[in-house]
Amino acid sequence: VEIGCVELVERRPTGRTFQCYLNPDREFEPGAQEVTGLTWEFLADKPRFAEVVDEFLAFIEGAELVIHNAAFDIGFLDAELARLDGYGSMRQRCTVEDSLLLARQRFPGQRNSLDALCKRLGVDNSQRQLHGALLDAQILTDVYLALTAGQGEIGFASDKPVVSASVARIVVSTDAERTR
Repeated sequence: VEIGCVELVERRPTGRTFQCYLNPDREFEPGAQEVTGLTWEFLADKPRFAEVVDEFLAFIEGAELVIHNAAFDIGFLDAELARLDGYGSMRQRCTVEDSLLLARQRFPGQRNSLDALCKRLGVDNSQRQLHGALLDAQILTDVYLALTAGQGEIGFASDKPVVSASVARIVVSTDAERTR
């Protein structure tokens, strides 16, 4: 129901962001409403994924995406792309780095949720009362930079854009039922 991205170049936020709310074409679970603060009434007049796909893909084209629990979000985005003809998959368009996997390598056996990482790495997440995609992407940007601190000095710096991305999602069913 929401996509939020923050662009980084040379490990610095550029100020460019992408954010949109999406109409899921259905009511969603009350628990999801509590977590996101979004309601069906708010989302009813928002565009569908097909209406924003070109703008979203132009924003991320060729970038390295940093996503916390990437397999989950990429799965949802790939499912949406599969419903449209000719768009391929996310991994055909960009590379993906999973900050959850990075965190598990650096902090094995510990909780590595975004909130746990904020606390461990000293990242301020006090504005995160609800789960919103753009806010989560902004927080993830700081977490990712803290997780990978020092890499630029040892030869990993790049001028290739990095996009910290977060997708707030609503799971309607655990079977093959469409989420929109």
